[in-house]
Amino acid sequence: MSQGLLSTAYLAAGILFIFCLGGLSRHETARRGNLYGIIGMGIALVATFFSVQFDGVYMWLFGAVAVGALIGTWLALKVEMTSMPELVAVLHSFVGLAAAVVGINSYLESHGGHGAEVTIHLIEVVLGVFIGGVTFTGSVVAYGKLAGKIRSKPLIMPGRHMLNLAMIIAATVLGVLIVQGGMPHTQTTLVYLLVILGISFFIGWHMVMAIGGADMPVVVSMLNSYSGWAAAATGFMLSNDLLIITGALVGSSGAILSYIMCAAMNRSFVSVILGGFGDSGGGPAAGGAAAQGDLEYTSTSIDETAERMANAKKVIVVPGYGMAVAHAQHPVKQITDMLIENKCDVQFAIHPVAGRLPGHMNVLLAEARVPYDIVHEMDDINNQFEETDVVLIIGANDIVNPGALEDPSSPIYGMPVLEVWKAKKVIVMKRSMGVGYSGVDNPLFYKENTDMLFGDAKASVDGILTALGNFLKS
Repeated sequence: MSQGLLSTAYLAAGILFIFCLGGLSRHETARRGNLYGIIGMGIALVATFFSVQFDGVYMWLFGAVAVGALIGTWLALKVEMTSMPELVAVLHSFVGLAAAVVGINSYLESHGGHGAEVTIHLIEVVLGVFIGGVTFTGSVVAYGKLAGKIRSKPLIMPGRHMLNLAMIIAATVLGVLIVQGGMPHTQTTLVYLLVILGISFFIGWHMVMAIGGADMPVVVSMLNSYSGWAAAATGFMLSNDLLIITGALVGSSGAILSYIMCAAMNRSFVSVILGGFGDSGGGPAAGGAAAQGDLEYTSTSIDETAERMANAKKVIVVPGYGMAVAHAQHPVKQITDMLIENKCDVQFAIHPVAGRLPGHMNVLLAEARVPYDIVHEMDDINNQFEETDVVLIIGANDIVNPGALEDPSSPIYGMPVLEVWKAKKVIVMKRSMGVGYSGVDNPLFYKENTDMLFGDAKASVDGILTALGNFLKS
């Protein structure tokens, strides 16, 4: 393939990737955006394949592509929506590891002495290996926490910030020695590079281990950004313009999303990286009056909940991770259809950090074919709660915690939340009185206009669906 045709193909792929990101920003265009990304990646793969001379290793290349395609297809077909955050974290780890391996290989294959070009290339190698290593182990730990294989409680080591700083300084010094050594490389400078890789592995592991469960949505977004910068570094090492463009797009969009999510949690990006929030890791609270002094909660039943909803003129549903775990989105859609048919105004309220992944709840509701025009973000719907008859909270906790606005001593004080307590009646569906992922008790459960509906979310929603059908028929 000629250089001109290759550049044209890369330009087309880059434009499609931009359209992809633009499409994924809205429900209505997400499917189209995904298609743009698929076409762009297809063009990129074909163009790259026909632009490189592989020197008789086609079988190895086709074998690797075939194995990767089979594994990817199997994972895509097998993964549940509730496991999507873990899958995303695993995919980030692959990008990081690839960047680190490409960096080492690029270093071993490089020739030449000193000069600006060699210096720049060595800087690219060091950055690619370091960022790739941090992304790899950080993503592996994130996967473990999201999958429940590693406790969500943060690992707080003595002097951990100084330890991280010392590791970064050591990696920087070794990087400077590698750059000063120039080319060709020596055994000593190769050892330096491998030590940098080891340091980056430790920093990635330690950084995410020190971040509590409450911040995991931001961590996933942050690692998405890291994987983008790792890909961009790989592009510089391979002199691949499209990889640089794609990595920059992913890195910058991930960083912007991380900032938006931090703002939604009233936390700075630095405070998330420093970790230590969510110490109880979402464990059970004492519950009931014991958790809030003399306050007590009021429980309700499926029939009472269905009756209230049948008589309501306006209902707002607040989905959370509990709905995702219980796979309750489809019966929720059926309840929505019943209420709308009964002339009830039904809306869905989505908090920016609901679930374990940015947009997690939006994807679940889209999967159940809930109309896009009744799904609203927090800022758009918070002013509607005062005129709402019933708010149904399905497995959400921290994002509806009034302590974030009313209790200066609360760890989540200042975090914008869905102000559900302003509604006439709030019904909270939970398995128990346990705290949320941040480990903070929720005063909402003890308010006079709040009733608790205990049980598995799927069973409760199915029960409400049946009872609601009976009420509406009678």
